[in-house]
Amino acid sequence: MKKILFAVVFFLAIAVFLSADVYIKSNVHTNAFTMMGKNQPAKDEVMEQWIGNNQMTNISGDKIMILDMNKNLMFIVNPKEKSYVETSLPLDMSKLIPKEMAPMMAMMKMTVKVAPNGKTQKVGTWNCTGYDVDMSMSMMQMKMKVWATTEVPFDWKAFSKMYANVAKMQFMDDSSIAEFMKINGYQILSEMTMNVMGADMKVTTQVAEITKKAAPAGVYSIPAGFTKKDSLSLQDLRGGQ
Repeated sequence: MKKILFAVVFFLAIAVFLSADVYIKSNVHTNAFTMMGKNQPAKDEVMEQWIGNNQMTNISGDKIMILDMNKNLMFIVNPKEKSYVETSLPLDMSKLIPKEMAPMMAMMKMTVKVAPNGKTQKVGTWNCTGYDVDMSMSMMQMKMKVWATTEVPFDWKAFSKMYANVAKMQFMDDSSIAEFMKINGYQILSEMTMNVMGADMKVTTQVAEITKKAAPAGVYSIPAGFTKKDSLSLQDLRGGQ
């Protein structure tokens, strides 16, 4: 499910103007689980984000997503295969996925309910407010505990609108997006539990660092020598694994 959520990449509906780039590092832990008789070990990954002037790069495992609003383009990069897919915005995921996955798109429609739980907690160095989030698709049910803060060095409201607007592409309707917009601030800690095909899974994502600093050269660009493809492969959607 984490790979699917990662695939819900983000269309920036308004400009995010920053005086410097922002680097966000998060630790992602997936608990061990059993699905269809196969045991999957626990897994730890690091997710990195760079946010610049109308640009964002998200690096998670073997998947890179680059959003460039200056060019009105988004890129999904497979580093292992040294390939990428380019698409204009607003994003239409149905045009990028393999044909054999097209019937699944309707099954991936998500409904969302968000409720503040009245709790506060300090997570790392950030003072956070708690939210309970219920999400459902035809194939799974998900619950999240979210801790969000407004104490970040960028425009979190514009960032939230970026996430919300891209979600319109296939997975959420306006009412579900409005629910997500109830989360006041940037998510510092989320604990997601879900049941997928009878398997209970838990994914915990926690921000470890938010720093204003110069981005590395080329972080918002396709690496040299990578091959452009017309559509995503199943390997791309799995994160190159």
